[in-house]
Amino acid sequence: MSTPRHHRSVDGPGALVMVDDPDDTRLQQYRNLNDPAGRRRYEADESIFVVEGKIAVARLVESEYRVRSLLVDDHQVTLAGELVESVRAQGAPVYVGARGVVEATVGFPIHRGVVAVADRPQPSDALQLVAQVAGRPPTEGGLPIVAVLEGLNDHENIGALFRNAAAFGVGAVLLDPTCADPLYRRSVRVSMGYVLHVPFARLSPWPDALDQVRAAGFVVAALSPDPQSGHGSGDGGADGRGVPRSSLAQLRSRLVEAGSGNDSAGDASGGDPNGVALIFGAEGPGLSEAALSAADLVVSIPMAPRVDSLNVATTAAVAFHSLTGG
Repeated sequence: MSTPRHHRSVDGPGALVMVDDPDDTRLQQYRNLNDPAGRRRYEADESIFVVEGKIAVARLVESEYRVRSLLVDDHQVTLAGELVESVRAQGAPVYVGARGVVEATVGFPIHRGVVAVADRPQPSDALQLVAQVAGRPPTEGGLPIVAVLEGLNDHENIGALFRNAAAFGVGAVLLDPTCADPLYRRSVRVSMGYVLHVPFARLSPWPDALDQVRAAGFVVAALSPDPQSGHGSGDGGADGRGVPRSSLAQLRSRLVEAGSGNDSAGDASGGDPNGVALIFGAEGPGLSEAALSAADLVVSIPMAPRVDSLNVATTAAVAFHSLTGG
C-alpha cells in the first residue's frame, strides 16, 4: 500500500447503470480477467487493479484505495445492496447486468457476482515504511514485525500471507523485485481483502537493502529449516555460513526483553532493536544463499520427524503468532 487516495469530490451518488452487452465500452476494465499475462499488462497500463467478492470489495471500500467502479449481477444488486450503496456514496458508478452478461464480460463464471476496479497507487518507499513501523510503541508480545518476501510467485500464497500478517498485526510487508503482485485479483481474493490494509513495498536492491533495514534497528531473521536436525529445531549453534541459529522462542524472548527496555537485548549492531524483519522464501527453493547470508539469525520451526517444511503462508502464521504473544 502506498500514498492514501485522494477521495473524489462527491456532488451526489454514483450512477446505477444497467448493461446488457459484454462489449459495452464502459465495461472495458472488466474484460478477460482469466488472462493473467494480458491482465498484468493492461492493469499496469491503466494503473488499476481488480477486487472480486463481496467481502474483499467491502474491505476495498473501507481502505485508502479509490474505487473506480463496481460490476454486479442482477441478483447481487439486491443481495449486496449495502455494498452497492457504499460504492455509489463515493461517487463511483455501479454497473448491473444479468449473470450471463457479467460472466461473458469477465471471462469465467463469477459465482460471487461482485467485482470492482480501483486505482493502483504509486509505489511506497520501503525504508519509509520500515521507519514508520520502527516508530510504533512496543506491545506485550515484543517489538514490531516486518515480513520480507523473497521469490514468492504464487498469488494464493501471497494472499494468504497478507491475511496472516493482518491477523497478527504485522506492520508491513516488503517484497523483493521478483515477487508477484500483491494486488493481482487472486491475491486480493485469497487475502479476503486484507492486502488492502497492510502496507507493502518493494525492497531493492536485493538482498543488499537488508543492510538498510538492519540500520533502521531491525533484527533480520531468516526462516529456514535446520538441515542438521532433520526436523527444524533450530536451538542454538550456527549454520555453514556462520550465521547464528535460533528458535522462535529464543527470538521472542530477546524481543520481549528489548521491548521492556532491558539493555541485555540488542540488535546486531549492539543497540536496542526497534523490531524484527522476518524473511520468507518461496516453497521449493526456499531462501537464496545470499538472503541467508545477509541475515543476523536463521530461525527454524520445530516439526515432527520426516516433515521437512511448511507452506510459506503457514510458516509465516506460526512465526507471527509466536512472536506476538503465542
